[in-house]
Formats: sequence, C-alpha cells, structure tokens
Amino acid sequence: MYLSKMERRDQYSLVLQNKPWIATMQPSDHIRQIAVLVETDDSWGCSVIRGIADYSQNHGHWNLLIDPRDHEQRSALPDLWSGDGIIARIGTRTQLDQIRERGLPTVNVDTVFEGLDGILDVVTDDQERAALAFGHMRDRGFEQFAYFAPPSRKYSAKRGQAFVATVKRAGFDCREYKPGYRVGRKIGWGEQQRRVSRWLSSLPSPVAIFTVNAQCGRQLAEICYLSNIRVPDEVAILAGDTDELLCDVCTPPLSSIAVAGQRIGYEAAALLDRTMLGEQPSAEPRLVPPEGVISRQSTDILAIDDEVVVHALRYIQTHAFHDIAVKDILREVPVSRRSLEIQFQKYLGRSPAEEIRRVRLEKGKAMLSRTDLPISEIALACGFSNATRFGVAFRKRFRQTPLEYRKKLVRSTG
Repeated sequence: MYLSKMERRDQYSLVLQNKPWIATMQPSDHIRQIAVLVETDDSWGCSVIRGIADYSQNHGHWNLLIDPRDHEQRSALPDLWSGDGIIARIGTRTQLDQIRERGLPTVNVDTVFEGLDGILDVVTDDQERAALAFGHMRDRGFEQFAYFAPPSRKYSAKRGQAFVATVKRAGFDCREYKPGYRVGRKIGWGEQQRRVSRWLSSLPSPVAIFTVNAQCGRQLAEICYLSNIRVPDEVAILAGDTDELLCDVCTPPLSSIAVAGQRIGYEAAALLDRTMLGEQPSAEPRLVPPEGVISRQSTDILAIDDEVVVHALRYIQTHAFHDIAVKDILREVPVSRRSLEIQFQKYLGRSPAEEIRRVRLEKGKAMLSRTDLPISEIALACGFSNATRFGVAFRKRFRQTPLEYRKKLVRSTG
C-alpha cells in the first residue's frame, strides 16, 4: 500500500515513540523531551533518526519529537513544545532563529549552517568524502573531472570546494557547473535542462562527474538521457550521498557515497546528552567519515584506452578474492611483466600486485563494517591466506589493525 510522505512520517514517529523500556521505568525517572528536526523524506534523514533512537533506547531514556512541521510543512518546533534539547539539520535562517529563541542545548547534523556560536556540530567529513569520490574515479582510470551542484540553499558549498581542491592537488582540472543565476531564483525544468545540456556538451569525454547529492545525480542522469549522452560511457556519475530509492530507480542505477547517517545520529545524541548533563564539550565540529562508495552502473566503466590494462583490471576485479598473483594475469594478457607494470603505473600509479592488494583490502574493510564475521573468515573471503597476512596488509594501508578498525566502529555506534 502506498503511503504519502506525511503518512510515512507520522507512522515513523509513532514507531519511535513506542519504546518498551518506558513501562519499566520508575515514576521518579525523568524522561527528557528531545526535538529531532531532521526530515524523514530521504534515507539519510531516516538513518540519522535511527542512530538517535538507538542512543535514546540504550542510554538516554528520551521521548523524541520527530520531524515536526508547521502549517506550511516546513520543519519547525511547535509553539507549545517544552523540551530539554534539540538535534537538527539546520537548513534555514528562520529555523536557526527559532532554535536560538528556545535557548536549549542543540546539536546540528548538517553543514549548511556549520560553526554557529552555542551550537555543536556532528557532520560528515567533507575531505574524506572528496577523497573517496576522487579515489573511486581514479581507480576507473578517469583523468577528466567535473562537479555538479545547481545553486541551492539546501547544501553547503564546502562539499564542492573539498572535491575541487582534492582533484587539483592531484594535478587534474575540475570543471564546475556555474549556470550564472543566484540562489533562490526559480528556474523551470526546461530551462534547467537546456543549461545543463550546454554545460555537458562543453565537457571533455569521458568525464567523471561528482554531484552534490543523490537528487542532483538522478537529475543529471535524466538530462544525459534526454541529451543522448551515454552514462557511464561518456559521463560517469557519482552522487555525494545515498538515497536508496533514488539511486536504485535511476537509469542507470546511481553510484553514491555511503554517508554514515546512523553513526552521525548516534554521536549527535551522545554529545547532546553530555551537554544536557552539564559538560562543556569543545566547540570544534565532530567529523564523521563516510562508510565508503556504493558502486552501481553509473560508474561501471574503465576510462582507459589501453585494452590490455582494461582486460587485466577486469580480471583482477573478478578473481582478486581467489589465490591469484601477477603471473596469473600475464596468462590472460599478451604482454611481458615489465610492460604490464609500466602501463599500470601510467594509468593507475600503482603496480598490478598493488592493485590486487587494494581490491582485496577494500572488500575486507567493507566486510569489517557490515558483518560480524571473524577476522580470520574475512581474510579468507578477501583472498588472503590467513588473518596475519590480512592484518599486516590492512595496517600498512589504513594505519590500524582490522580489530582496531572494527572496535572504533563499534564504539561510535554504541
């Protein structure tokens, strides 16, 4: 059965407020009233709320007011609400003024209004997001890059600035979408399509485009389709965050950065709890790194004009988790080992052996964060002969052992 956004939001609020531990509390226990001004209209917002609810159920004993709206369906605190603290995705000056009028401990979980006096921040690390995006694109051989973010007050310019700076530090150019109109101007769908189409036609091909979010990634993919631009052959698209529905139904399915929304919610709740108890935490923002890249069809291409290197990379991607070595690749491609080494360094900046190890370790890192399997089993699943070899390689690449990495994740999510 289809539910409207309002119905889904109301249903979600009821589920969160139905906490079994309330019946077991003593009458003298104080249930803190916490307002959560985070929209439930996308998967990121829901994952942040889930993290807040997890902390509440395990530590806070809170009653959560989820995503309240005013008569115009704008995120807003009810006039008669009396609470103890606020967690908000602060997106407008009006919302900020309303929050400040209450004078309550507040934690912000977005970067549109970051660094506000008296308000603490738990936000995604934009430098880490940019590094992940650029690394994903370079791993596919791209040397031409662009950033797409139509003017809007819904997101911070920091996301794009971090990506452009990362690309330029690596010695490449990055073309930004600059349509020439200011934030707040209303642009019709047809005019928007014409402006974006002109920009796309000015870009070199093939080009990898990083979009500010999943909604803009889906919009860009649609305009590419209408403009007869092939994705990912001519334009590869990677979204700066993940909305599961938009990414899955996009044509083609949209690759995206997996932002750690649940962890952001949990850490924001923990920080708010300490503040309500009288602590005075540092005003420095808490930066939460993304979980990784969810690779889908929109970046499923190797932008390399050397058939031997492409063949070798495809072989590595398919067989890296078995007991393979460079000699096995050489049986698949008709070149000498020296020639293959030179071509890999030219296109990727690393050797074939290093690429095998990189693919294995990235899978291992994902399995450590998303499964409870023993490290020994993960090592074997990733193509390492034993846990010791996996641990040595993991520490060399990520500067921590697999166990340290997993414990850090567990601490951050309770």
